[in-house]
Amino acid sequence: MAITQPPAGGSSVPGAEDTATVPITIPSGADVPELEREELVEEEDEELPPPSVIIAAAPEVVADTLGDYLSAWWRRVRSGDSGVLPVVVALVLMIVVFQLLRDKFLSAGNLVDLFNQMVALFAMAEVFVLLLGEIDLSVVYNAGIGAGLIAALVAPPYNLPWWLCIVIGVGTCAVVGMVLGTLITRLRLPSFIVTLAAFLGLEGVMLWMFARFSVAVGGVIEVSNSTLTNLVAGNISVSVSWVVMAILVLAFGVYSVVRNVYRHAAGLVTPPMGFVLLKTAAVAGAGVVVVVVCSFNRGSETLAERGVPWSIPILLGILALASLLLSRTRFGRYVYAIGGNAEAARRAGINVNLIRTIAFGLTGLMAGLAGTMYLSLLGSIATDIDPSYMLYAVAAAVIGGTSLYGGRGKALHGVLGGVVIATVYNGIFLMGFGADVEYMIVAVVLLAAITVDSLTRGGRRLR
Repeated sequence: MAITQPPAGGSSVPGAEDTATVPITIPSGADVPELEREELVEEEDEELPPPSVIIAAAPEVVADTLGDYLSAWWRRVRSGDSGVLPVVVALVLMIVVFQLLRDKFLSAGNLVDLFNQMVALFAMAEVFVLLLGEIDLSVVYNAGIGAGLIAALVAPPYNLPWWLCIVIGVGTCAVVGMVLGTLITRLRLPSFIVTLAAFLGLEGVMLWMFARFSVAVGGVIEVSNSTLTNLVAGNISVSVSWVVMAILVLAFGVYSVVRNVYRHAAGLVTPPMGFVLLKTAAVAGAGVVVVVVCSFNRGSETLAERGVPWSIPILLGILALASLLLSRTRFGRYVYAIGGNAEAARRAGINVNLIRTIAFGLTGLMAGLAGTMYLSLLGSIATDIDPSYMLYAVAAAVIGGTSLYGGRGKALHGVLGGVVIATVYNGIFLMGFGADVEYMIVAVVLLAAITVDSLTRGGRRLR
């Protein structure tokens, strides 16, 4: 028989009645006075807390059915753990408001432009270091160097294959990120100062590099390869778009169901199968909406433009790989552990310096991918690349739900935050306002996001 006994000291300690009890096991047939036995039985018969009190557990831990799962999720939302729900609600409200003010906001062309903004890719790059409680202010000029190498090497006199140029450009950005990570971890320097110095230094490197490429004219290198241009400007045909969407949704559904069945058979915690099917249906619905919107003519009557742009599946592919890396690998678990408590992670045997260095390298790699898409979007790369992308990248990651304190965030948060900023930008542009209003509104959204993050963390300040 298991009973509980208060800690030593009893009620002489203030608040002792609220302290945890210590379990004691009484062997069967033990000599216990009758009065004590009655008291122990009464303690055993005390009711457990109602399910509504148990709000800290994840829904999949306490739920066996879809209804139980949704109820547990709603309890977590009411307790303050709302996840990406506020971002999604805010995004829907902004879309409704902008559509009411300008009926062209939900046009096919404008909706596609939301996904062609490069803020989401830059924000995903920042997520890797923000999860560690660090920051990288150099992503824009790092991306500019990679894009400059790609545009120069694919043109005469080098004429390298486009894919090799991307490998060289993105690889260079990853190396730059690794160097910055090494300086930060080995010399124990603040990432803010190191990457700020890199922000200035890489701008100089970009100017020096462009001055030595013969293909650069006036600090601008035009893209001379149609494949690179079509990464953003090119479209998948409508019929192929439907086929690709169906294949991707089917693959996602099969993966989700098989993984759920495997984990359940292994005795691991899994969400109800009804929730897995509901999530798959939601993904299918989103895919249908995207293809339907992209099937409308976004061009002119003489030059039709239909089909899903290549930029959308590329963005989704990068998002899927980044999400798998953070959620399904040992490296990802180490990143979250270090971001939550670096000293505890070190004592647990995690090579903190190595993980941090790799994270900065991945941020550089993602910056290189963002620079490649930026190059394709503009059709050229110039030395006066817009440095505000760096500010937008950090803002988008935080707005999407990534914590500046480290330990909490997902690659999806970068995409959500990027879409929010793109929505603000497009809506303000359609309403005829200038950059001044845009900056002020983004600032207000960012302050709101960091306020929510600070309150959910108990008001802790940045380390």
